[in-house]
Amino acid sequence: MDKDTTMKPLKRIHHSTAMHWVGNGFPVRSVFDYNGLGRELSPFLLLDYAPPYDFPPGGAKEKRGVGAHPHKGFETVTVAYQGELEHRDSSGGGGKIGPGDVQWMTAGRGIVHEEFHSAAFTQKGGRLQMAQLWVNLRAVDKKAAPRYQTLLQKDIPTVTLPNEAGSLRVIAGDYSTTTGPAKTYSPIQLWDVSLKAGQDVTLPVPEGHTTAFLLLQGMVTIHGDADAKEGDLAIFERQGQSLTLHAKEEARLLLMAGEPLNEPIAGHGPFVMNTYEEIEAAFDEFQRGEMGGL
Repeated sequence: MDKDTTMKPLKRIHHSTAMHWVGNGFPVRSVFDYNGLGRELSPFLLLDYAPPYDFPPGGAKEKRGVGAHPHKGFETVTVAYQGELEHRDSSGGGGKIGPGDVQWMTAGRGIVHEEFHSAAFTQKGGRLQMAQLWVNLRAVDKKAAPRYQTLLQKDIPTVTLPNEAGSLRVIAGDYSTTTGPAKTYSPIQLWDVSLKAGQDVTLPVPEGHTTAFLLLQGMVTIHGDADAKEGDLAIFERQGQSLTLHAKEEARLLLMAGEPLNEPIAGHGPFVMNTYEEIEAAFDEFQRGEMGGL
């Protein structure tokens, strides 16, 4: 494959950590967080990946997931590949997502929410596979009112890639003339990309934007000379306008690109602000009940 002089150079391939549990419903790998790579991957703060995991049938009153907890200063984006998730929050937002659906929650000035497997999925059991991305907000947008977006599979447009190399779902941003349904506070591309084995593809990505992808399935060769396997995060330099991939086997990846915010990051637990004084204030606000309740 000839190298395109406009392509974004590969910076490095990062391997996600061993699995750990979030609550009792999400066995995840921490791909990156705001104390590490999240400081260079602005506006992206954190990425957890729950690879395929089989849950046995549960009792009628059993709940699997994470109970009420607060967030402030950023957005959570949950992409469901297998299984079902139910969400509700103190703003009145909430809903159920299943395979192919996405929930995009803006914590903004403060929210309390919970995330559990759906009651039906808990009782029946089955395979869960999801990814959750945290997207930072500019200082001015950290004061925004909380917001919840349910992006159902039927509302997320799918584009056939050139030469029928695969398909691309536009969750946020644009691919060619197709625009995704997610409303974002800063320019973001979030694409769910599926590639057929043996196929090549060149993906256009914005000049100057932070760009990375998590490989969810298979193996791909990047720019003809570096292989990424399942669970790897490929991180690119900001200069350049394209990525070239060869699918050595059937592959699926979550690609994220975003305009860097170039603002200080102060994070602790469920809050991400610009200063640690603001973090302390956030904990006080939560304790006083100013973020609401369920």
